[in-house]
Amino acid sequence: MAEAEEQETGSLEESTDESEEEESEEEPKLKYERLSNGVTEILQKDAASCMTVHDKSPVKINQISLDESGEHMGVCSEDGKVQVFGLYSGEEFHETFDCPIKIIAVHPYFLRSSCKQFVTGGKKLLLFERSWMSRWKSSVLHEGEGHIRSVKWRGHLIAWANNMGVKIFDITSRQRITNVPRDDISLRPDMYPCSLCWKDSVTLIIGWGASVKICSVKERHASEMRDLPSRYVEIVSQFETEFYISGLAPLCDQLVVLSYVKEVSEKTEREYCARPRLDIIQPLSETCEEISSDALTVRGFQENECRDYHLEYSEGDSLFYIVSPRDVVVAKERDQDDHIDWLLEKKKYEEALMAAEISQKNIKRHKILDIGLAYINHLVEKGEYDIAARKCQKILGKNAALWEYEVYKFKEIGQLKAISPYLPRGDPVLKPLIYEMILHEFLESDYEGFATLVREWPGDLYNNSVIVQAVRDHLKKDSQNRTLLQTLAELYTYDKNYGNALEIYLTLRHKDVFQLIHKHNLFSSIKDKIVLLMDFDSEKAVDMLLDNEDKISIKKVVEELEDRPELQHVYLHKLFKRDHHKGQRYHEKQISLYAEYDRPNLLPFLRDSTHCPLEKALEICQQRNFVEETVYLLSRMGNSRSALKMIMKELHDVDKAIEFAKEQDDGELWEDLILYSIDKPPFITGLLNNIGTHVDPILLIHRIKEGMEIPNLRDSLVKILQDYNLQILLREGCKKILVADSLSLLKKMHRTQMKGVLVDEENICESCLSPILPSDAAKPFSVLVFHCRHMFHKECLPMPSLSSPAQSCSICCAKHRGPVSAILEMKK
Repeated sequence: MAEAEEQETGSLEESTDESEEEESEEEPKLKYERLSNGVTEILQKDAASCMTVHDKSPVKINQISLDESGEHMGVCSEDGKVQVFGLYSGEEFHETFDCPIKIIAVHPYFLRSSCKQFVTGGKKLLLFERSWMSRWKSSVLHEGEGHIRSVKWRGHLIAWANNMGVKIFDITSRQRITNVPRDDISLRPDMYPCSLCWKDSVTLIIGWGASVKICSVKERHASEMRDLPSRYVEIVSQFETEFYISGLAPLCDQLVVLSYVKEVSEKTEREYCARPRLDIIQPLSETCEEISSDALTVRGFQENECRDYHLEYSEGDSLFYIVSPRDVVVAKERDQDDHIDWLLEKKKYEEALMAAEISQKNIKRHKILDIGLAYINHLVEKGEYDIAARKCQKILGKNAALWEYEVYKFKEIGQLKAISPYLPRGDPVLKPLIYEMILHEFLESDYEGFATLVREWPGDLYNNSVIVQAVRDHLKKDSQNRTLLQTLAELYTYDKNYGNALEIYLTLRHKDVFQLIHKHNLFSSIKDKIVLLMDFDSEKAVDMLLDNEDKISIKKVVEELEDRPELQHVYLHKLFKRDHHKGQRYHEKQISLYAEYDRPNLLPFLRDSTHCPLEKALEICQQRNFVEETVYLLSRMGNSRSALKMIMKELHDVDKAIEFAKEQDDGELWEDLILYSIDKPPFITGLLNNIGTHVDPILLIHRIKEGMEIPNLRDSLVKILQDYNLQILLREGCKKILVADSLSLLKKMHRTQMKGVLVDEENICESCLSPILPSDAAKPFSVLVFHCRHMFHKECLPMPSLSSPAQSCSICCAKHRGPVSAILEMKK
């Protein structure tokens, strides 16, 4: 018998349509197992796995039923046997009846001793209850409306379907609460039986033919009861499907539908029974949306009818049992491992890796590392080497052995350059040979890439001397290659061979030379290279030399630059700007350097320097005919008249001459300026415009010859008058301010002097130094207190004379403060 079944299974697989064997691009929602002889045998077929259950002597299984907890299963068969057994325990019950049992429903809490109940269908709806003597007692719940072909029990409600429609029975009140008639009466109820399932304790889903109804059991209001049941049923949704329904089960807010399918053969144009389908749909108000659909290979599906299939489910475990006469196929929701399997099968490695990372605590059959390695291999096979190398960082992490393995794999395919940017440079650190191998690869074909790696990689990752020697070998072929020379300098720096590195940097005139000197304190090595540094970047070189005078003296720098006076000037000029006194011994030299290379800064230098020899400076300026500098030196040496004369004769600039005369503030200079300008009308105009505030303009106006034509004379005279009026106004304003301030201060002084003065036992006579007040209060006394707050006994002061009748403070008079009148005389 077993051999016949194996042959039949093979023939079924061979007869499957090619269209059904094509792999779907959409991921299935469920996975399937066929139970066979208690052993799970996974047969992968059409993206589904199937399993079958047999007894040693096979009989036709009519239906299986699970209790609400999903821990007990009820099975009925053609030979009248009813079995209820625990799925996770050894508990088992079986009973044999006189007639075939078509339908069974187990009490939702069959596990409890008080709930050992089940109902069976047929011509009658029978309730079986175990009595206290462990005997089964049956009672009729319904009969007389044809065969009962479907029964479902949830909570206190039992729903069943017969030829007339669907009824719901309340086991607590022993009342039938509704009747839902069937829609399509053209279908034979025995061939297309009704399918029922409870979504929850108050929601019943009815599938009959191609129609689905979702019913809600609601409590009736007390005012509406009368003789009616306490509950009623409302149809909340109704829609049609494409195929005939053989079974229903809830899945969250979706529905699992077992469909009976008939198709037409293209060759014979005859209708035949196709494989049943298990669909997941989303119910809507008047229609539904298909989420997924799987065709199931069950034994003998070509001979089965719609009535031969049943669907049971275990709500707690999300298990769905597809029952046919010769098979039980278990469908379960796919877990994260199954999802990853499907992604890997479709070569969606990145999504698989992401899914594994998100659910790493829940996956059992997969490892993130294995998925990642498969992803890298996949990218390499596709030729996406850069992406594969970049993914190594995330996937390989700190596993040094795997990193080294992948590097060698990239070497075999000639893609070391692709992985080089992503190699770890610390934690972990790979073997030096790995880094040297990649550096050699770049050195042979890409100098710029080689230089970049040397710059980015720490020098302790590889054997520095090996790489230095390799670079030197390449320089023998191309000795002027700047990239190799610069890289060699960096390698020397890593190796602390700073002398060779500095020499290369200076040869290349590289900007990092100053950083190298500062960082490694190479000032002793640059004492004879100052000219090279100045030629490269004089600004940075001078700043560095001046910042490190303690390491390279000013004298040494000046000596080194003796043959390059233009550089010597740059250095001394910046030194002078920092400190006017540090390089005072070179100020005489600087006069010539400024005159030769930087005349604009010569005059500021002469003004700021206090160590500059004026005679030498005057000689140089006169030789070079530097008028402004000569004028300054002459005025500084006290020869202001010669300086003024030079301004007027050499520069012919009356404004500068007037400015010079103002600075010197010497009357003789103004006289010289007037005498020189008296026959020069432009000079007279300039004087008239500027002389008013320093010299009386009348002196100039009297000396102007009659008939001389002077440009803008009227404007100049108006300006003189305006300046004079302004001076008068200023004086009057100052006078008003002075008078007001004097009056205010006088009033303040008067108020102060009018205040009383405290005289007590602590005060003393400034003459005899005894207490100012007598110890005996009854004794007469006479005290004088002056405005200066000095106090005297009247008898201690000298008698006033005829020449100075007013008495005054002898102390203040001795200090030449003038006499101070007494402000208070106290007598008793």
